Amino acid sequence: MTDEAERAATIAVLPIGSFEQHGAHLPLTTDTLVASGVAKALAEAYPLLLLPPITIACSHEHAGWAGTVSIRSATLTAIITDIAQSLRSSGIDQLVLVNGHGGNYVLSNVVQEANTDGPRMALFPGRADWARARQAAGLESSAHDDMHAGEIETSLLLHLCPGQVREAYKSADHVADRPHLLIHGVRPYTASGVIGQPSLATPEKGETVLASLTASFTDTLRALQNVPLASSEAGLH
Repeated sequence: MTDEAERAATIAVLPIGSFEQHGAHLPLTTDTLVASGVAKALAEAYPLLLLPPITIACSHEHAGWAGTVSIRSATLTAIITDIAQSLRSSGIDQLVLVNGHGGNYVLSNVVQEANTDGPRMALFPGRADWARARQAAGLESSAHDDMHAGEIETSLLLHLCPGQVREAYKSADHVADRPHLLIHGVRPYTASGVIGQPSLATPEKGETVLASLTASFTDTLRALQNVPLASSEAGLH
């Protein structure tokens, strides 16, 4: 309590992960480990209150795989809403959601609704943040092909917690289109649970991805603080 009183943060950061299958080489907590790693890096680089992660979220596309557990999108919304309200009673009026799971689609709506009367909530990383990080790290796979338990997730875990990655990642590649993912889930498109190329992963790539995301957060922080963009940043000439 004393440390946080001295920090006097006005923005909190909440990691949101999942508890779902990630093939044979990554743990069920992969998305939570990623979100927590990013959130910790942000809290070390910026004056933020780091909250403990939400570890079970919306993993319905992985239903039926051993170990996968989900909550309803309405439940996740309620949890975040309650946390934001509690933070405001402590004098922290803004909240950054650090999302580690692509299936948590509802988070975009939660953030939009929270900001109807002014900037109170942000969702990070966004697509542009991930794209910059992939480019900075020299990832070989595309964001589309690298959907699940592939190059970027495996690289991040090789950097953040290498003991959680099994050697099977070197031979677990499987790439597949999934045109009806929202209807059928992941199962018809992969027998292993992997959609991506984890064999391309390295800890160095993971380290660079994390550094890039940490640097990219400046834009999100400025948006929350209502700092105007320079003309060049806004795309004006």
